[in-house]
Amino acid sequence: MAFSKKTVLPLLVTAVPALMVTASGIMKLLGTTEIRQALAAAGVADYRIGLGLMELLFTALFLYPRTMKLGLLLLTSYFAGAIATDLSHGHSLVAPVLILTLVWIAAFLRDRSAFLPTAEQAA
Repeated sequence: MAFSKKTVLPLLVTAVPALMVTASGIMKLLGTTEIRQALAAAGVADYRIGLGLMELLFTALFLYPRTMKLGLLLLTSYFAGAIATDLSHGHSLVAPVLILTLVWIAAFLRDRSAFLPTAEQAA
């Protein structure tokens, strides 16, 4: 099977944020002291398990081609909430903004119709 830039680039760009969000979800489920302290500082420590499960579920939906647009919507909503929470608590916005940007780039490279109308939709 021959790979081209058109197939490899979207896979690589999708893998990076997917791995980042998956790692974050797993760390939340494991509940290390560092994670518990970070979530407590943001005021969401009681929701650790739910947040971890959401990260894993939304990433799985994003990775599966038939549900990619739903996963994109849910990841966008999730990280918009993370940005709002971090902003309101004076925390750095770098991580959620970076992940969200990478998710959007990956979605655009995989299926531009997630952002732009197709010829059928425009007619």
